[in-house]
Amino acid sequence: MAKGGRRYPLVIYTHMLNRWYPALLALGFFLLVLAYGIYSRGFEQWRWLAIASIGGLNIFLGLSLFILRKSAYVQPFSDHLRLATPFLRLNISYKRLRRTSSANMGALFPPKSVSKWRAEIIEPIAKMTVIVLELTASPMSQSSLRLFLSPLFFKDKTPHFVILVNDWMRFSSELESMRSGTTAATTTAARKKVDNSILSRLPNKNK
Repeated sequence: MAKGGRRYPLVIYTHMLNRWYPALLALGFFLLVLAYGIYSRGFEQWRWLAIASIGGLNIFLGLSLFILRKSAYVQPFSDHLRLATPFLRLNISYKRLRRTSSANMGALFPPKSVSKWRAEIIEPIAKMTVIVLELTASPMSQSSLRLFLSPLFFKDKTPHFVILVNDWMRFSSELESMRSGTTAATTTAARKKVDNSILSRLPNKNK
C-alpha cells in the first residue's frame, strides 16, 4: 500500500460551505417558528405540517453542510495525489503531473473575468496562494470533474487543478518530496534492470 502524507483541507470547499450552512439553518428555524405560529392560530393541520417539514429539511441540510465542510482534502502519497470530497475520491498519478506552480488566487480569477456572485466568493480568499497542478491528461472527463468540483478548481479548459490549502508551502514541499521519492525509486529500478541486462551478456568464465 502506498505511503500517505498529511491531509490538507481544501479551502475553496470549506469556504463555500461556510457561506451556505448558516443561511440554511436560519431559514429552517424561521420556518419552524412560522409553522408554530400557524399551528397556534388553529389553521389547517396540513399548512403548519408542510412548513415545519420544509423547515426541518433545511436544518438537516444546514447541519450536514456544517459537518461536511472540512471533509474535502488533498493528500500526497508515494505514487499519487489523492483529491477527496464527500462525493468524489480521485487518485492523480504522478505520471500525469507535468509540473506544479504557485499563483495568487485573485490573479487567476480577476473580478472582471468572473460573474458577480463568484467574485464575492473569491474576494475573501483573493490574496491567498494556490498551487496549480498542470497535467498531461485529466484523470476523468472534464464534464464529470466540473459536475463534482467547484469552478474555482479550474482556471481554463486545459487539464489541471487549482489547489488552495492554508499551508501551501508545506503542501508543495511534501508533494515534491513524494514525487522525488517515486522518481528516485523508478530510476533505481530501471538502473538495476539495465545492469542485470549488461551482466547477462558478459561471457561466463566458468563455462
